[in-house]
Amino acid sequence: MTTDLHCHTTASDGQLTPNELIERAKQQGVSRLAITDHDSMDGYFEVCEQADVEVEREQFQLIAGVELSCIWGKALIHIVGLKVDPKVPVLVEGLQSQQLAREQRAVIIAQKLEKLGFSGALEYASALAGDGQVGRPHFARFLVEKGHVSSISQAFKKYLGAGKPGDVKLTWPALETVVSWIVASGGQAVLAHPLKYKMTATKLRALIADFKAAGGVAIEVVSGKQTADQTQHLAQLSQRYQLLASIGSDFHQPDQPWNELGQMGELPKSCEPVWSGW
Repeated sequence: MTTDLHCHTTASDGQLTPNELIERAKQQGVSRLAITDHDSMDGYFEVCEQADVEVEREQFQLIAGVELSCIWGKALIHIVGLKVDPKVPVLVEGLQSQQLAREQRAVIIAQKLEKLGFSGALEYASALAGDGQVGRPHFARFLVEKGHVSSISQAFKKYLGAGKPGDVKLTWPALETVVSWIVASGGQAVLAHPLKYKMTATKLRALIADFKAAGGVAIEVVSGKQTADQTQHLAQLSQRYQLLASIGSDFHQPDQPWNELGQMGELPKSCEPVWSGW
């Protein structure tokens, strides 16, 4: 059984329909899939409502999940919630506040791009997003499709990445707050892609300690394609702090082969999988 517990549906921006997402996962050998969109469960609901597959009958397990943005110190951190109950009021209210923050950020990004001479960004990005949230990937597609840059990576490198005009910081809730939403909803909180925060070893250990103290139960030991040394380092951290281990491709869209569905390294045998108690 291939488990992909950190995957983003692209149904909301029109690149994959719910059926296409499920079929792609199955073609990639995935039989346990969690959809963990940023600060929203709309993609998960859409797949549940529209995908014409017999999930249980075909032994394909779809996990309710979400990836929540939060702040620890001055760092933006992502916490994945797995096996959450999306109807619990505290999580519903939390997601509503997160989505409002993202809407405000989209407006600010568009204003900054307007000042650089790129007009119509918000309208174009909103059309790409459809009923989903407008995010930086939609603005990146706007820049590419309007001929302002040659690729998505160039859009982030020049305008949307860290330290660039479109890198708009918001006042996200504290790490302890979003972990509490996940716990209250009956889910398991997972520290997503720990090495992507580019922290010192000491700071990363402090983050993990605070995360566990807040109620976190697992860290993502494997995220997409990474080196064996990175996997071993994260496996050791999971054992040191007695945390379960999660795994996922962090799939966002079809044209990113380095984050393809189900295509990630194996979880080390020394780790206890987060799904072991399911």
